[in-house]
Amino acid sequence: MKGLAGKRVVVTGGTSGIGEATSRRFVEEGARVVALAAGELEIETARERIPGLEAALRCDVADAAQVERAFARVDGLLGGVDVLVANAGISVRRPFLEIREEEWRRVLDVNLTGVFLCAQQAARRMVAGGGVILMTASTNGLSGHPLYADYNASKAGVILLARTMALELAPAVRVNAVCPGYVLTPMQQAEYTPEMLAEVDASIPLRRHARPEEIAALFAFLASDESAYVTGAAIAIDGGETA
Repeated sequence: MKGLAGKRVVVTGGTSGIGEATSRRFVEEGARVVALAAGELEIETARERIPGLEAALRCDVADAAQVERAFARVDGLLGGVDVLVANAGISVRRPFLEIREEEWRRVLDVNLTGVFLCAQQAARRMVAGGGVILMTASTNGLSGHPLYADYNASKAGVILLARTMALELAPAVRVNAVCPGYVLTPMQQAEYTPEMLAEVDASIPLRRHARPEEIAALFAFLASDESAYVTGAAIAIDGGETA
């Protein structure tokens, strides 16, 4: 991709699943990448699994103080931020009537407030010189999916946050939301049995889950000079599911 070499990139949730694939892709493009993650083991092993990664920092993106400290460390490591991929997210699979308030709050705190906090820190560093902010939303933010009311609400919020930021921060900063469908990640495999995964595959026109690397490729394109006229978009990458 044009224009990614040497870029200073932060990927939240950047040491597993879509985030790990995205960190790896940007490193391969010649970018300098810092991954933020909450899991201690993921952080300890990140540089072994992602050769060339600048650093992996522990950060709960739902905690404003931790986010502020993490971006201060990024300043020291990279000297600023050119690209943010706000990807960190969690889900709880539960019927609407059984969702506990603490579960609702935690999903919204990580998936929506966490994106807001990281995007605000990044944008403050970008408004003078330009940059790109990308967010992991979901097809769950475009249409209803049973058993994920909290997750769906958070991802719908991410899409409108991205579109609003795109309006306010233009022309200096481009902001887009990526809306994956079903992706074969550790989070997905933890929630679905093999039989459930096979049932989902049969319902998708391309008859399979996405690979994390395919989502990472879209992030790389949207961060590159190739997509210089793309902002305010919510782009589905779902094998035809929403069609």
